[in-house]
Amino acid sequence: MKLIEVTTPTHQKEFIEMAVRLYKHEKNWIRPLDKDIEGLFHPETNKLFRNGAKAKRWLLKDEKGQTIGRIAAFINPKMKEKQPTGGVGFFECIEDQNAAFLLFDTAKEWLQSEGMEAMDGPINFGERDKWWGLLIDGFSEPNYNMPWNFSYYQKFFEDYGFKLYFKQFTYMRPVQNVGFDEKMIKRANQVIANPDYSFRYIKGKELQEKAPEYFMTVYNKAWARHMGKSIALKEAQLMFGKMKPIIDPRLIYFAFYKEEPVGFFIQIPEINQIFKHVNGKMDLLGKLKFLWYKTFSPPNKMLGLVFGVVPEHQGKGVESAMIISYDKMSGKASFPYKTIEMNWIGDFNPKMMRVCEQLLADIYKTHHTYRYLFDREKPFERHPIFD
Repeated sequence: MKLIEVTTPTHQKEFIEMAVRLYKHEKNWIRPLDKDIEGLFHPETNKLFRNGAKAKRWLLKDEKGQTIGRIAAFINPKMKEKQPTGGVGFFECIEDQNAAFLLFDTAKEWLQSEGMEAMDGPINFGERDKWWGLLIDGFSEPNYNMPWNFSYYQKFFEDYGFKLYFKQFTYMRPVQNVGFDEKMIKRANQVIANPDYSFRYIKGKELQEKAPEYFMTVYNKAWARHMGKSIALKEAQLMFGKMKPIIDPRLIYFAFYKEEPVGFFIQIPEINQIFKHVNGKMDLLGKLKFLWYKTFSPPNKMLGLVFGVVPEHQGKGVESAMIISYDKMSGKASFPYKTIEMNWIGDFNPKMMRVCEQLLADIYKTHHTYRYLFDREKPFERHPIFD
């Protein structure tokens, strides 16, 4: 076997195409957009490089010159852990433990040479909401920017010595004809009866002009301390701008207290139901296919991106009230979405798990994020629980 560092456009293309060949017989695998993967590894499209991040990629060839594996390793200065921790991701490999372990060894050695003391994987070279975790249960079609992999990868990671750092659950429930926990309904009705609270989805000029500000306000209070960073208004505006081609105003919902935003949930149509038809390319033909399927065969599933309530209004039933009031709108026969999936609920976030359970949602998929400590004598600790 021979390792080749990805350094040329030909290598970059092979990094993408080897996965396409590997999964060509897997009906549930959906080819990611090429630009969503390749763009992560270039300073022009990934601002982490401007903040001191580093990355390397390798291809693994067999004796006949065929690519049988790939891996990326990266250092993200924004990752704040007890020890310097790098990441590995975009791992693909034939069912050969020696090949897999050689890829892991290569990534580990480079990370060690850069001063890292641990590696998490498989993770993204960027934010946690994309390409994070190893699929270990629920091998149906992946949602947009969520990883799909062969089941035998789990044995590779665990036999190599990676240990479970946390689990990520995807919950699913039908949109219509499903009730809610009785205690949840009672709490919700008490809040809804309070005239200081109001709930609405955001549309029209308010969606473009005010929704990013509402989002920033709630996010920075509800999530920033857990995620390790706050967001600026410009970042929120950029996020909503990127979502504009697929946004459905019926899926953007906010809670207000005395007209100040205190909670939200942001959803989008599950666009992998469209992207699976474009074969990874958003060239002219890909864009035409996207518009065709968006118009004539639109997604019937919505994807929950993020949910939050500011701390001073948590535990009062605001979460329940927001969901119950939204359900009254989405339960109408004209509402086109049949199911909702809520991605990325970490097992370190019991509050969100309870919300999903009160929704009578079921765990539909499970991903594992692993950690490998280079000092094998050092005590291993799982991800801390959110309070």
